[in-house]
Amino acid sequence: MFTKQKDYKVGRDGYVSEITQFLDEFLDEHPEVIDEQKRGWHMFWDRKVDQNELKKASEDSVPTKPYYYS
Repeated sequence: MFTKQKDYKVGRDGYVSEITQFLDEFLDEHPEVIDEQKRGWHMFWDRKVDQNELKKASEDSVPTKPYYYS
């Protein structure tokens, strides 16, 4: 029966470049980087949107001229 290599990663069943190998090794040695990435993701992308404020901002905006530099 086929068995996977112990260091097998999903989507990496063929050639793996040197930079990918370096990044995999770096992330294995520094797991805090992944935690920091997740924290940054949540800080910038996982925000609650106030629909009333969004609607007000779109209504208050001034339309852009067709030729911006005139």
